[in-house]
Amino acid sequence: MSDRRSNLPPLALHVPEPRFRPGDEVDFAEVEVPAAGAARRPDTAAPAREFTDLAYSLVRILDDENQAVGPWNPRLSPDMLRRMLRSMALLRAFDERMFRAQRQGKTSFYMKATGEEAVSVAAAYALDYEDMCFPSYRQQGLLIARGWSMVDMMNQIYSNTADRLQGKQLPIMYSAKDAGFFSISGNLTTQYPQAVGWAMASAAKGDSRIAAVWCGEGSTAEGDFHSACTFASVYRAPVVMNVVNNQWAISSFSGFAGAEATTFAARAIGYGLAGLRVDGNDALAVYAATQWAAERARTNQGPTLIEHFTYRAEGHSTSDDPGQYRSAGEPNAWPLGDPVRRLKDHLIALREWDEARHAAQDKELADEVKAAQKEAEKNGILGHGLHQPLDTLFDGVFEEMPWHLREQQAQMMAEETASGRPWDKTQ
Repeated sequence: MSDRRSNLPPLALHVPEPRFRPGDEVDFAEVEVPAAGAARRPDTAAPAREFTDLAYSLVRILDDENQAVGPWNPRLSPDMLRRMLRSMALLRAFDERMFRAQRQGKTSFYMKATGEEAVSVAAAYALDYEDMCFPSYRQQGLLIARGWSMVDMMNQIYSNTADRLQGKQLPIMYSAKDAGFFSISGNLTTQYPQAVGWAMASAAKGDSRIAAVWCGEGSTAEGDFHSACTFASVYRAPVVMNVVNNQWAISSFSGFAGAEATTFAARAIGYGLAGLRVDGNDALAVYAATQWAAERARTNQGPTLIEHFTYRAEGHSTSDDPGQYRSAGEPNAWPLGDPVRRLKDHLIALREWDEARHAAQDKELADEVKAAQKEAEKNGILGHGLHQPLDTLFDGVFEEMPWHLREQQAQMMAEETASGRPWDKTQ
């Protein structure tokens, strides 16, 4: 070091560190939770630069008395609120049973959406059924809310004989074109450029359908996220871009993706996108923000980036033990509460629901999921033989199989025949 710089302190890197580790007492006092109803609601035609403050605040509708307040209140009917509550409770019941199925060795892998039910379910109700959804791997609530068959979802989880994806996808990576649900990928944020491209194609064809896409906050550090934001901004693609900030990306907390510096909704500002930060545990706020963003997209006002501020109550997956890296007190201490309970309490405050009906619904839904599981397991579970004919290994990639794959398929089948091993699904 030259003498000229000898009086300067050495450079140092900042390494993010979560506030709470295993065994720590939890205090979320520093999490700013503005009053419900405080955020303004701009016109959907307003230029994005006129409401950049909404990327730093928090759109909230349900207050401490379980009432819906403020300009974002979508004024949903009691029937709609009950439908949303039922879908969220059904998602939770589905998750619980599939989690137990994994622990029983019936499938290899599962991911629960506990604490994040509002993010997918409320959005599904705010979008049109014909809109195309590009989910990440914790948005099974989109399928639940759109009435997709739970038996079909379970067949995919079990990779059994009725799995439409022929066992070629990791469990929970569903694909349901008829429900506007694009194939889930385990590669982070690949769905972002796909969604923007689909939205651009829809606009180029003069269609009226928009796209919606989801990723976790950690995934915003991926290049695909930023490429998608650039294309969405430049071409004003009709797309709703959701970032689910559940505080944790597997065992890495949100600070490693930039949460200590600013909000994830603020990513929108540098690209000239509309940005909203929303209470992700408030189903009404998620619905209202998605509805607003969808109208903006549908009227050619461009894309919207929505940060859903929520908390991942359970482990990242069945392969994860959150007790190894975070305080056990965090899920119960999260200041925005439980999304299912908050919507239930709102309906009770409206005198449109009660605890007895809720308990009865929980039992009904648990029985419904159990019946679906029994039906799906008739088609097989993990480890009970080869569920798909071996020659289907090459299917599902090309509309017409190219010659070199046909040769490889024939070679594989010849080797199997020579080995004397049975290979079809009847083994």
